Amino acid sequence: MTRRAATPVGFASLRPQTLLRLAWIGVIAVLLLGSPRAQAQLQETPALASAVANGTLPPVASRVPRQPVVAELATLGRPGGELRMLMSSPKDTRLMVVYGYARLVGYTQSLVLAPDLLAGIDVEDGRIFTLRLRTGHRWSDGHPFTAEDFRYWFEDVAQNRELSATGLPVSLSPNGELPYFEVLDERTVRYSWLQPNPLFLPALAGPSPLFIYSPAHYLKPFHSRYTNKSMLDALVKQNGVRNWATLHNKRDSMYHNDNVDLPSLQPWVLKTKLPAERIIFERNAYYHRVDSAGRQLPYIDRVVYSIANSKIIPAKTGAGESDLQGRYLSFDDYTFLKAGETQNGYTVLLWRTGPGSQLALYPNLNVDDEIWRNLVRDVRFRRALSLATDRHEINQAIYFGLAIEGQNTVLPESPLYRPEYRSAWSAYNLDEANRLLDLIGLKRGGDGMRQLPDGRPMDIVVEDSGESREKTDVIELIRDSWRQLGIRLFARPMQLTLFRRRVFAGQTLMSIDKGIENGLATADMSPWEFAPTAQHQLEWPKWGQYFETKRIAGERPELPGAIRQKELYESWLGAAGAEERARIWHEMLGIWADEVYSIGLIAGVRQPIVVNKRLRNVPIEGTYNWDPGAHFGIYRPDGFWFEQAPGPAAAATPNRLH
Repeated sequence: MTRRAATPVGFASLRPQTLLRLAWIGVIAVLLLGSPRAQAQLQETPALASAVANGTLPPVASRVPRQPVVAELATLGRPGGELRMLMSSPKDTRLMVVYGYARLVGYTQSLVLAPDLLAGIDVEDGRIFTLRLRTGHRWSDGHPFTAEDFRYWFEDVAQNRELSATGLPVSLSPNGELPYFEVLDERTVRYSWLQPNPLFLPALAGPSPLFIYSPAHYLKPFHSRYTNKSMLDALVKQNGVRNWATLHNKRDSMYHNDNVDLPSLQPWVLKTKLPAERIIFERNAYYHRVDSAGRQLPYIDRVVYSIANSKIIPAKTGAGESDLQGRYLSFDDYTFLKAGETQNGYTVLLWRTGPGSQLALYPNLNVDDEIWRNLVRDVRFRRALSLATDRHEINQAIYFGLAIEGQNTVLPESPLYRPEYRSAWSAYNLDEANRLLDLIGLKRGGDGMRQLPDGRPMDIVVEDSGESREKTDVIELIRDSWRQLGIRLFARPMQLTLFRRRVFAGQTLMSIDKGIENGLATADMSPWEFAPTAQHQLEWPKWGQYFETKRIAGERPELPGAIRQKELYESWLGAAGAEERARIWHEMLGIWADEVYSIGLIAGVRQPIVVNKRLRNVPIEGTYNWDPGAHFGIYRPDGFWFEQAPGPAAAATPNRLH
């Protein structure tokens, strides 16, 4: 949309009712993140002192914003050290963006949104967002971070069809309405909609955030609007790509984090050209956060990824080769990891997980086999399979009874939780399950096994993305109980790309995967997971694709319950207040529970987190969740620090995690 100059909206200009609404978006940065401190109190980082002394780097007072964020930390640390992590692929460089968690606005540990990169944000009626940048904030290469970086992304990237073929993301175009974007001054931009946009701020705070800015000074030489054709053609040829747009998109990889030349605002910046087996990230000398003693964060100088096969990462972690590890570990690694604590100088923590179900079964309502499609769309069939699943046995046999049994829905920690959502159709009851299948008319053959209406045996193949001992063990237990229904169950693991392709094409009848991502939802968080809104939703991929592509591809939802969920989601997008959003959430959760679109198993499974005994400020009790949470990100790893230099006595240092 066209931009224009305008007068900034500040707190003084807002109506009283608008100021009350600001609590919803957490505009309380000073209270939650600390107050600004004078530059005279800043201390130079030891690792950067020589560069400052020889003039290759400005002093810290010229590198941080005039009013940096003052981090609230469990303990004040000392700068220095190298953090080792194990990853399975160079593509995992994106996780440094996840863990680093520098966002325009981010979640606090209490799941309240507060400004971070932004100096502040003013909101009017939930539809006009005025973003204010920090004076003196700079990219990792020292170039100023200004409103031009937002303008460049909005006008020259997001609305350029060669660079962004699908246009603006849904979080910027709720119900199809595009935003009105304005540059108010060098450090102020505004986004306006006619209706409230509750998707905007959570999207900025996500683990894979909505980047509404790009380093314009770096990217303009790769853009056809700012560089003449002959120069661009030479760059395209030199880089061996198809055209200028491909070159630009390859260089503009904020989330993938695989371009060593791309300026960043994250705490650590990529320094290793990919691919590589050892990947180094070094501290961002222009990072915007400091501690209360005036030390610039991050404390840790370098983060080093060692690339290893995912199957041996638990073993390498147990040998002490990682200082902070959660990825590629699972609950069934806990006993082994615990045995190596003393010898290898680490502590194993057990954090809660946030998904609505550790694992869930997803009947594909868009399966291309008509007989099976009619069957899985019959709610009696889905309820029967759920009733024939012995969740208590799964919990006791695999998770030592520590998990929460029930359906795939919000967790008890969510303010939206009601016990009936988790207990719906989840009590183990073979008699009722068999009665429902008999009502459908599914007959048994001479071998006692049920048959489809066309006479085929009722064999269900459950597909998943790769071999997993946990999934295999769970399916084995379900197989035994479903056999008593007269249904044979088989597992078929496969490579992730093939798995997704089969699900999207309707070739997969049923799959097993993690449950809903956000089991900790509040009424102000999007209920998109409970409605057909995305192609990657395993229960209705074609219906989700229809919504995601704005009716260009996929299929229109056909089941009344799914149609109602989509309508409710669209109503939530336009809801004016928290009370109305909560009402919509509860109706959606009720339909989801009763219709059993997914068969949840158990939730709240503990995630092993291995932490070097010298590493401080890692919480003993935490939640390991993707969104909200960004795994370690919500605990701000820029504030983690090593208590002492590596040495013979390090392994014997008592654990003092905070």
